[in-house]
Amino acid sequence: MTFQITGLPKAPFEPLFDLDDAALRAHRAVRVIANAKSGFPCRVSLKDAQPGEELILVNLVHQAADSPFYASHAVYVRRDAEEARLAPGEAPALFRTRTLSLRAFDVAGMMVDADLAEGAAVESLIERLLADPQVDYIHIHYAKPGCYAARVDRA
Repeated sequence: MTFQITGLPKAPFEPLFDLDDAALRAHRAVRVIANAKSGFPCRVSLKDAQPGEELILVNLVHQAADSPFYASHAVYVRRDAEEARLAPGEAPALFRTRTLSLRAFDVAGMMVDADLAEGAAVESLIERLLADPQVDYIHIHYAKPGCYAARVDRA
């Protein structure tokens, strides 16, 4: 089964980079400078920020369904990030080095399945979850910090 992984759109985050620290706090956000090659995964580009790159760490409602699974968490967005353009069936390289939590939801936003995968096995877990006709979409999270990474839909 073919799937499509998508990152977040860039536009909603662009104005945050022009705000000062006090204004960012009002948006539940802070400015961060990456200090390592890993650990700062941009949710727009689906790439790790490089040391010295500026990011905004902001709380994002990633599961807005009117269900008990309504959820938000912190996400990083790189300044001038280009939106990820993955081919159907393609997983981004930054998933390969992380343990991922996949959460499958139905059309009502209710979780119907969930599992963990090492990054190298993410495609097979996505395919298994999407084989269930109840599953409408999947959210991928970075398992250790628990934060939202990307969305998966049938392609």
